[in-house]
Amino acid sequence: MTGPKKTSKTRTVIANISLSLDGRVCGPGGEYDMSWIVPHAVTETARDNMIRVTSPATTVLLGRKNYDGFSQYWPTVADNESADPRDRDFSKWLNSVEKIVFSSTLKETTWNNSRVIFADPAAVVEDLRQEAGGDIIVLASSTIIKRLLQAGAIDQLSITLCPEVSGGGAGLFEDGLPPSSWRPQQSVLTETGAVCLLYDRIRDTK
Repeated sequence: MTGPKKTSKTRTVIANISLSLDGRVCGPGGEYDMSWIVPHAVTETARDNMIRVTSPATTVLLGRKNYDGFSQYWPTVADNESADPRDRDFSKWLNSVEKIVFSSTLKETTWNNSRVIFADPAAVVEDLRQEAGGDIIVLASSTIIKRLLQAGAIDQLSITLCPEVSGGGAGLFEDGLPPSSWRPQQSVLTETGAVCLLYDRIRDTK
């Protein structure tokens, strides 16, 4: 049996997440205090941006808690005729792509094309880069994004900056991350005043 074919083009690793103006991924009420994000995620422009950022990806990385939430909601949206067409497209894409769930407690998954891995995300990403496929994207799993930032493994940051001051809660960019430089590729203002930002990592090619 032969393994996956090597690809001549290195796969791009993207971190996709929403942040408050004070850099939080959740509110002071804990990791499920995210109601302030919702109005900014369902606008016309935000939905269009999500499709644009995610559609080139063929592998999704999720933490266990995000997997639990995503798998309970998204699989059936594809067949929901009353749902927004872009949400249906996003659901179809999610159902079809490879989904890797990082967990030390989850033993199996029920969502098609998903599997559980108990390993260092940076090591897994390094292996995935050697396989054929499209982009690799982390969807809203801040713990995984932090680990990949620490390892210098993120190529693009896709951030929806919400016009909200959370006043507390977990942040994304913590002390101790290695310094890095980023080049802006996109800045799109949404109907609620959120800004969809896309940055490319600037790497030393010497």
